[in-house]
Amino acid sequence: MKIMRKGQTMVEYILIVSLIAIALIAVVKVFSGKIGDKFEEAGDKIEEAGD
Repeated sequence: MKIMRKGQTMVEYILIVSLIAIALIAVVKVFSGKIGDKFEEAGDKIEEAGD
């Protein structure tokens, strides 16, 4: 019975890690355009300051 509980716990951890990974992927997809825009904006300002 102890082996059954250990296996069950492992499955629970895998499910939790999978859900966290899916959530992180979703967040990155939602904010990737905005983050890219900010980096581009910062790069443009750096170029302007160098001129």
